[in-house]
Amino acid sequence: MTITSEDIPALALDWHRAGRGAVIATVVETWGSAPRAVGSQLVIDGDGVMQGSVSGGCVEGAVITEALEAVEDGKPRLMEFGVSDDEAFAVGLACGGQIKVMVDPVGSVMPEAMLAELVEARAARRPMAVVADLVTGERRLAGVAEFPERFRLDRSGVEEDGRTFVAIHNPPLRMIVVGAVHIAQPLVVMARLAGYDPVIVDPRPAFGSATRFPGEVILEDWPDEALKAQGLDARTAVVTLTHDPKLDDPAIRAALASAVFYLGCLGSKRTHAKRVARLTEAGFTEGQIARIHAPVGLDLGGRTPGEIAVSIMAQIVTVLRNAA
Repeated sequence: MTITSEDIPALALDWHRAGRGAVIATVVETWGSAPRAVGSQLVIDGDGVMQGSVSGGCVEGAVITEALEAVEDGKPRLMEFGVSDDEAFAVGLACGGQIKVMVDPVGSVMPEAMLAELVEARAARRPMAVVADLVTGERRLAGVAEFPERFRLDRSGVEEDGRTFVAIHNPPLRMIVVGAVHIAQPLVVMARLAGYDPVIVDPRPAFGSATRFPGEVILEDWPDEALKAQGLDARTAVVTLTHDPKLDDPAIRAALASAVFYLGCLGSKRTHAKRVARLTEAGFTEGQIARIHAPVGLDLGGRTPGEIAVSIMAQIVTVLRNAA
């Protein structure tokens, strides 16, 4: 299983409660060619076992050394690596990158109750931020109202005061694929690799079988009921692939009535024109209908299911990141 930044708090809490000791390392700032984004996390236990990444391997060794000491003394660290440091070349930043990493031992700097509240919020898909005073070492939790722009942009970082670091923990990204067709097979694999939790919706048992989609979540409910049960939000992408209005349209209507950040629908321009007519007749406005990406995917000239899946995934990433 790939450990994402969203999994790190839960894993750290489990390790701490199991008596293994746990330290969370978080990228606070980067400059130049640093390989991991601000907010990236790594968890280390008292034996040096780790999950996650703060640099893709460049500085992990040095961070682990400090983390093991932090397990013992319960004190935070703020580590800096850069080309001006003798150590920088050894840890792999000689190409010009710089990185600052915050090291927080769980149970002292990061109280167990605070970490448990963060994990609970993550499980409930409630946005939450960990706010750290880099001078005093104080840590606290905050909601969207305090840092609305950071949550909207999904962007962790240091505030203008130079001492307040805000680590954004938005709900994990999800992709709901309506239609267990050939394109869906490579698409859900790509989605998972890109950090999404994919869900397949298809009431036709012959299509949505575990044999065709091993290990994936498959819902056989009618699409509108399935999407409603999933609880659509601004961290969800919806893709309809069945070509059948009886299945696609209920899902599209549910998605248009929600805050999903992406809605893409398979079909030609002619098919989409008919879709627009049906939605207009159903009372949807021109602005609402304009949210639909159709024909789905970037125009890469793809023909095979795999190539079309690449174009869909590329468009989803473009929409998500360009919004930022």
